[in-house]
Amino acid sequence: MSFVCTAMSTAASNRVRAVVIGAGPAGLMAAEVLAAGGAQVDVYDAMPSSGRKFLLAGKGGMNITHSEPCERFVARYGARSQEVGRWLADFTPEQVRDWIHGLGIDTFIGTSGRVFPTDMKAAPLLRAWLHRLREAGVQFHMRHRWLGWRDGALLFATPDGEPCVSSPATVLALGGASWPRLGSDGAWSAVLAQRDVAVAPLVPSNCGFDADWSEHFASRHAGAPLTTVAITFVNAQGQKEWRKGQFVVTSTGIEGSLVYALSAPLRDQIAANGSTTIWIDLAPDHDADRVLAEVTHPRGSRSMSSHLQSRLGIKGVKAGLLRECLDAAGYADPVRLAGAIKALPLVLKRTRPVAEAISSAGGVRFDAVDGSGMLRAVPGVFVAGEMLDWEAPTGGYLLTACFGSGRAAGRGALAWLNR
Repeated sequence: MSFVCTAMSTAASNRVRAVVIGAGPAGLMAAEVLAAGGAQVDVYDAMPSSGRKFLLAGKGGMNITHSEPCERFVARYGARSQEVGRWLADFTPEQVRDWIHGLGIDTFIGTSGRVFPTDMKAAPLLRAWLHRLREAGVQFHMRHRWLGWRDGALLFATPDGEPCVSSPATVLALGGASWPRLGSDGAWSAVLAQRDVAVAPLVPSNCGFDADWSEHFASRHAGAPLTTVAITFVNAQGQKEWRKGQFVVTSTGIEGSLVYALSAPLRDQIAANGSTTIWIDLAPDHDADRVLAEVTHPRGSRSMSSHLQSRLGIKGVKAGLLRECLDAAGYADPVRLAGAIKALPLVLKRTRPVAEAISSAGGVRFDAVDGSGMLRAVPGVFVAGEMLDWEAPTGGYLLTACFGSGRAAGRGALAWLNR
C-alpha cells in the first residue's frame, strides 16, 4: 500500500492545529483543554466510535471517582502517588464532580464513598461530552490506527489507505494493554521503543489469578462467589495485612473486587518468586477461639461438613475450598481444621493475561517525559493516561487519574504551541 503524506487541511480559522491520538477519557480531556485554549483539535482513534472501554467500564454502574479526603485518595496510587498527585492537584475529585455536573449529569455518593452518575450509566455522560467537544470545533477521525511516524509525520492505517498527518503538537492517549478488542492493545510500546523512549513492560493490574484447581473443585464451584471472607497477604514491605471483602472462584483460580484490590503486590511477588501464597479467612466475623469452640463442639452422629454448616455456616464453595486446600489428615484434626478456617493457605501460580485485566501497569517511564508530559526523545509529543507507568485500584481512581493526566498533557501541548 502506498504512503500519502499531506499537511493537515487548512480551516477557515487561523487556529494552530493539534492532534490527539486516542478517544478515551485521557485523550478527550486533552482535546477539551486544547480546544479551550484556542487550538484546532483533531482526534484520531482506531475504533469506529469514541470511549469504547469507558462505556464497558460503566456497564455495571459508572464509578467516576471517590469522595474520600484528597490525601488518602492520592495515597491509593502507591509508588506513583507523587506523580499522580500533581495531576490531581489541578483536577481534584471534587472538581471532577463539578465538571460532570457542567455536562448536565447529576451525581451521588454511594455508601462506599464511590461517586456515580445518578442514572449509573456512562453513555449519557459520554454523549454530552462529545457534543460539547464538537461544539468547540474538535474534529473526530475514527478507524485511524496509529502506526508511528514517517518522515516526521504521523502515520495512520485506515480503510482507505495509509495517510500521514503533520502537526506541531501531538498528545498520545492510546491506553494500556487491557481489553485489546476495545482498542488498547499496547502496540504503541514497540513504536516508542524505536524512538528510544523508555517503556516499562505492560503487565496486568486489577486482575485475576490462577490457582490450578483440581478438576473436581473447578467443575463444581467455578463462578461461585465467596462472600464475607478476608484475605491475609504479604505487602511490599514484607508485612502481613488483612483485608475483608468478597471475590469469585473461576475455573482456573480467583478474581473479583477483593482480589483486584490486592493484585499489584500479588503480581509482583509472583514475578519475583514464581508464585505467592494468600491466607483466606472463611469466617472473618468470628475470632479464632470462637471458631475452635464451634469446630470442637460435640457433633454426635453428624458429619463434619454438616457440623460446620450448622455451627459456622460453612457450606457450598467455602466447604469445597476447605477440602481443596486442606489434606485429609488436616480436615480430620479439629485444631488444624479450625486454624484452616481462619487462615486457609492458597498458592497463586500466575496472573491472568493482561488482555483480561481491568487495567494494566507499566508504560512510558516518568523519567522519559518532562514536567509537562512531553517525551524527552520526541519533542512536541505528549503522553497521557494508561500509557504512562502508573496504576490504580478500582473505585474511580483509574478514571480520575486519566482525566487529570489528560488535562496535564493538554496544558503541556498548549504551552508548546504557544511558546
